[in-house]
Amino acid sequence: MSSSASLKHSFNLNFGGDTGDQPGDQVFIGRQPIVDAQQKIIGYELLFRSNAEENNAQISDDFSAGAQVLINTLSNMGTGWLLGDKTAFLNVNQAMLSSEFMELLPAQRIVLEIQGEITPTPELLQRMQALKALGFTFALHSPQVQAANLELIKLASYVKVDLLHVPKQQLEELSIALKQYPLKMIAEKVESLAEFKRCKEYKFDYFQGYYFAHPEILSAKVINPSHALVLDILNKVRGNQDIAEIERGFKRDVALSFKLLRYINSVGFGLSCEIQSIRHALSILGYQQLYRWLTLLIVTTNENSTPSALMKTAITRGRLTELLGQDLIDRSERDNLFIVGIFSLLDAMLEMPMDKVLEKLTLPENIADALLNRDGIYGPFLSLAEACEGAEIQRINELATSLAIDPNTVNEAHLKALAWVEELGV
Repeated sequence: MSSSASLKHSFNLNFGGDTGDQPGDQVFIGRQPIVDAQQKIIGYELLFRSNAEENNAQISDDFSAGAQVLINTLSNMGTGWLLGDKTAFLNVNQAMLSSEFMELLPAQRIVLEIQGEITPTPELLQRMQALKALGFTFALHSPQVQAANLELIKLASYVKVDLLHVPKQQLEELSIALKQYPLKMIAEKVESLAEFKRCKEYKFDYFQGYYFAHPEILSAKVINPSHALVLDILNKVRGNQDIAEIERGFKRDVALSFKLLRYINSVGFGLSCEIQSIRHALSILGYQQLYRWLTLLIVTTNENSTPSALMKTAITRGRLTELLGQDLIDRSERDNLFIVGIFSLLDAMLEMPMDKVLEKLTLPENIADALLNRDGIYGPFLSLAEACEGAEIQRINELATSLAIDPNTVNEAHLKALAWVEELGV
């Protein structure tokens, strides 16, 4: 299952088509993080999409398909692999709030985000009070926060503000108005560094949007690996642990992989061959030289690391790209798929154009083609992974078809990638 362009503090159920619960149905799942002011992930929006045409769907069909997948995914399979220790917001309408399916969900992990125009009738308020007693919390959208909805507001814990619908000059005024209520404010559709800074100035609590997946390109920036991870790998090297275990550590940190390949491909290192993978780099470097390099890294980098939301997106993308191509790419080249995936966000991490990033590395041409233009042997797999993140159903189907990958395989690969990254504890 796969797909998501934005992970909010919510579960956005956007189902389409007369899917029911037949074996042949395809539903894709995706995540986008919600972060705090330090860009640490505090929750996820999960996006569920069917591959049917959404404009042909009836509400009852949407709800039936949505409920089925939601229950299977969150209740039967468990939330640990998908959410870790984070919260998720679930977009619901009035009909869904009234459904018995709600009681089947893990209440302590979910915020129910109320969609559309809603009238706080006595029946609705009573239902919300019952759900709140079970442990559910609620989120409203800023247009719903008004005096006429006071009883509704009393039951809510969050309010979401869509920046695409709030003029910049009105944002401060709106934030002041919302602060009179005991609600945590979430700015959604944050698409630039300027918007992120502005919302922080106006005391928003949490943030979500494309900025955190595709940050604005600014000047050059240094990214540093996690000190804890470097120390962990250092101990593994000192203990002569298996190279596969050391490689696994590198795959947990984009910055560390980037620095390794940049170092070993540097002119000063004097290699006559081209490094093809992380394991190749480690084997050529050797344990003694690797230990010296990691020690130097510890003392020359500061404690600040790349924001975890962006790091997690990159690592998930790397693993998903690798899994999507595992049956179609020669075994000796599969690690390149992982590198293509994680390095595809280096422009965002370093805040510089990708062509400038590649000037700092000596990578095989087919990797560079994928990173720059989504071309070559690896490019289509990277494009498919990105489409999965963005819940781009038509794009997913087109790319999967062109690569002769069954949609079930795409779903399975995305689930495995999400689970793998949660297991890493990134």
